[in-house]
Amino acid sequence: MNFTETPETVTFPETHYVFVERIGPFAKNAPAAWGEAHSLVPALSEHNRITGYMSLYKMESEVYRAGFALSGPPRELPQGLHYEKFHGGKYGRFVLTGPYTQLPEASGRAWNAAGSLPIRDDFAIENYVNDPRVTPEDQLLTEIMLPLA
Repeated sequence: MNFTETPETVTFPETHYVFVERIGPFAKNAPAAWGEAHSLVPALSEHNRITGYMSLYKMESEVYRAGFALSGPPRELPQGLHYEKFHGGKYGRFVLTGPYTQLPEASGRAWNAAGSLPIRDDFAIENYVNDPRVTPEDQLLTEIMLPLA
């Protein structure tokens, strides 16, 4: 697996974020949340500009959000999507280069490395940097970001 083992400290910007939320085991809920979110992209795109795809999650409470960064506050938000102005902040960023099937292992490795980091109680982020529709699987970039105090 092509994964950075040492995090880089970064500041994630404030973001207009629309999402589908699921609570419970990620292995079951993440694919379902993304399936629903992807089905809403055509309606969302009619009145909004999507600038990124990202998930926000909290490990302990098993909250998973599959969603999209927008260029501004949403207009005519399709039913099924929720909106939040995500405040961003300081994060420890790990990077996975490769297929999304490696995300569970990569995320586990990031959280194992977090034992030495000052983690704050906030959402972690998986930021999907490039488009899987046009990017070969072995070149997909995913930033796994853990919230730093």
